[in-house]
Amino acid sequence: MAFFYRTLFFIIGLTILSFGVSMTIKAGLGTGAWDALNVGLSETVGLTPGSWVVIVGIILIFVNSALVKRRPDFAAVITLLITGALIDFWILRVFDEFVVTGYVRQFAVFMLGMVTLSMGLAIYLQAKFPLIPIDNFMMALRERFGLNLMVAKTLGEVIALSAAFVFKGPIGIGTLIVTFAIGPLIQFFFPFFEKLLNKLVLSVR
Repeated sequence: MAFFYRTLFFIIGLTILSFGVSMTIKAGLGTGAWDALNVGLSETVGLTPGSWVVIVGIILIFVNSALVKRRPDFAAVITLLITGALIDFWILRVFDEFVVTGYVRQFAVFMLGMVTLSMGLAIYLQAKFPLIPIDNFMMALRERFGLNLMVAKTLGEVIALSAAFVFKGPIGIGTLIVTFAIGPLIQFFFPFFEKLLNKLVLSVR
């Protein structure tokens, strides 16, 4: 039963996370660095943003493996495929014709996206299933170069931001907000969902 609840948290978390990503993209104020890279690649090279989530993620699996000198985490491909499919579902199906105009509305949609994105991350992390390679990239940088988490996270974001700039991704004030606000928001939601999962697991024993 514990596995069932972990799987439920995994799927629900990724669904909410991908909804949040789509909202930050639709808001038009700039997205997180990695999302900006995926959108930039989609508009410059082709394919959907979700497809680039998978492609960039697979590249990172090998980069992470090389950094820590361990076997590639191929199980993370499942997480990538689900996340990529869900992002395309929200952007291309549900909100395909959703256009946000006016700075106040843009900001409101962006804030909704950032909060739900953080909540989704806090939920999916509870499952302790294979992580999205972006999250593992931070950990690999930390391990390889002896960095603290904040520096490793910042370095990863700078690398993604530089690549997003090259491919003309949606970089703006929203990118700056996500970079500094996502960590505290995840930290805010994480304990609540950790307690909720533990309570659910204990209730069936």
